[in-house]
Amino acid sequence: MSRTVRIGVDVGGTFTDLLLHDPVRDLTWPGKLPTTPHAPNEAITAGIARLLAETATPARNVAGVVHGTTLVTNTLLERTGAVVGLLTTEGFRDVLEMAREIRFDTTDLLARPARPLVPRHRCRGVRGRIAADGTELEPLDEAGVLAQAGYLVEQGVEAVAVALLHAYRDDRHEQRVRELLARACPGLPVTLSCEVAPVVGEYERASTACLNAYVQPLMTRYLDSLRDDLLAMGIEAPLRVMLSGGGVTTSADAKAFPFRLLESGPAAGTIAAAAVARRLGEPDVLSFDMGGTTAKIAVVSGGGARRRHDFEAGRVDKFKPGSGLPVRLTVVDMIEIGSGGGSIAAPDSLGLLKVGPRSAGSVPGPVAYGRGGERPTVTDADLVLGHLDPAAFLGGEMRLRTAEARKALDREVAEPLGLDTVGAASGVVEVATAGMAAAARMHLSEQGRDPAGFALVAFGGAGPVHAYGLAKQLKISRIVVPMRAGVMSAYGFLVAPPTVDQARSLPSALTEVDWERVTALYAEMAARATAVLAPEATDVVRLRRSADLRYLGQGSAIEVDLPETMDAGLLQDAFEETYRATFGRSLDGPAEVVTWRLSAHLPGPDIPLGCEPLDGDPRRGVRDVRFPGHGRLEATVWDRYRLRPGTELTGPAVFEERESSCAFGPECRIRVDRDLTLLVDVGP
Repeated sequence: MSRTVRIGVDVGGTFTDLLLHDPVRDLTWPGKLPTTPHAPNEAITAGIARLLAETATPARNVAGVVHGTTLVTNTLLERTGAVVGLLTTEGFRDVLEMAREIRFDTTDLLARPARPLVPRHRCRGVRGRIAADGTELEPLDEAGVLAQAGYLVEQGVEAVAVALLHAYRDDRHEQRVRELLARACPGLPVTLSCEVAPVVGEYERASTACLNAYVQPLMTRYLDSLRDDLLAMGIEAPLRVMLSGGGVTTSADAKAFPFRLLESGPAAGTIAAAAVARRLGEPDVLSFDMGGTTAKIAVVSGGGARRRHDFEAGRVDKFKPGSGLPVRLTVVDMIEIGSGGGSIAAPDSLGLLKVGPRSAGSVPGPVAYGRGGERPTVTDADLVLGHLDPAAFLGGEMRLRTAEARKALDREVAEPLGLDTVGAASGVVEVATAGMAAAARMHLSEQGRDPAGFALVAFGGAGPVHAYGLAKQLKISRIVVPMRAGVMSAYGFLVAPPTVDQARSLPSALTEVDWERVTALYAEMAARATAVLAPEATDVVRLRRSADLRYLGQGSAIEVDLPETMDAGLLQDAFEETYRATFGRSLDGPAEVVTWRLSAHLPGPDIPLGCEPLDGDPRRGVRDVRFPGHGRLEATVWDRYRLRPGTELTGPAVFEERESSCAFGPECRIRVDRDLTLLVDVGP
């Protein structure tokens, strides 16, 4: 039996995207169907079954399934996780309530921070103390641990988080607490802060441990259920899961540390954009992933996605730092906007047109879907403006209802604002595009970058539809639309490398670093990483070492790649160079190391995204399309599957494929690349 087939599955808010790849047959096959929010497994299994049937692939030939999910994020936002208890050092039970002791918005007297996941009465202190240097000041009170555990069980807790003082320096007390709980409360999930976030920051460690405990029971049930569904289909291959940092891990590791999946789905798109950038040789691209619910924008430079090691989940105000729950987590650095194809458009109380963040999702979906939606959305506006073909949407499987979309726009937008139908639709698209452009500018300005220097890689079901308008607003002159752009996140799952990220805080002035201890620390982290990635083939694991440094006296640190020779002088030079690149200047003074980091990964596969062009005339005809800045124009409609590599075209033009559509104005020059990727030069 030959197992060669891999399948990527991305469950979005509106559609579930799938991609099957079989290297033996040189076959890459997409799938897309509406998400089933009440039971995501239903769309996953239905989509996989369809892929197998359409490609005549026996289930036994599947070598692996890679999955990304928003379940962790949704559980946090909806507050539907487990009942959690927190055990911490006596005298520090208010660590979650006190947080950082600052207001995230000093101008809003009514601003309230995100509510802690564990209320105060379920935060319990136990005696025992580890000092900041790792020495034991007071032994652990084991009887006290058992007493507090009994109290938490009486409170009905379903999981316990343990966050003791300075556990990142010495974890023996936390490890002993788990042993005691395992005997006293068998089967009760326990999360240790020394395992999920062994880094400086008492509040951040406790918050991360609580979040992991909060979502762990639900995520375990979900992954076990999905595994059972795949087995019932005859798929015995391993199930892997996308991490927030852009790598993939085993389902066992995902069940142990589900907090690492917070940005699971969005990360895949950026990894896919990075793969496209590498194939094209584009040094700097802006990844633009617009689906049914949100749009995600990220920087890809030098063929790789930017990553960061802190994150805020469940923000009260999406664009205000400090309004969420801090998580010590490696994530792809991106900005997410509540603008998707399903984003609802309506005037606000002041009579101003607003688009999103409310979304029609997959149920009921946009009005044009005919599934019960009554509020107009961005997709309805795109249809009215001619960007979508009502008879060709989703390959003709879902016929869009133009008349109903027009009526909804008239009722909800045009009449209240005194516009005609087309004016209302244009306004919806312009507002959505302006919001995405503003978010992109803000994201790039934080990095000191100008969007005009980037190529825009557009994907997702709605990304290519809006790529031209966004590029015009950002003054970007080059657009890249990969083949199968509508399922690019699923492609990202298949090309993402298996990855393990490790971090250990060991604060020290750079001139006083114990290099022998650091070497031992890296050996320990590498051993743990390779045990997960490739326990029998450690030579194929690739390691990247870095450290978080800051000037003595500063509160924030920046990540610096370690030189090949670990030397204080070389590391000081590397730190100052990175500091100048980040802030435009460096300071005079010694640096200190806060955290040592190791990223371990296996090589990611190189999978072609294109397909062999079909025979026949690629020209489908012409239709009226309204382009931003140009108004109504007659555009040629092209079938992407029948275009030949090397073909050069001019706008106005519409390009259609099963999972997406894109349109470009008259000043655009379009070239079809070797794998049928569209390379678009946008003129002035």
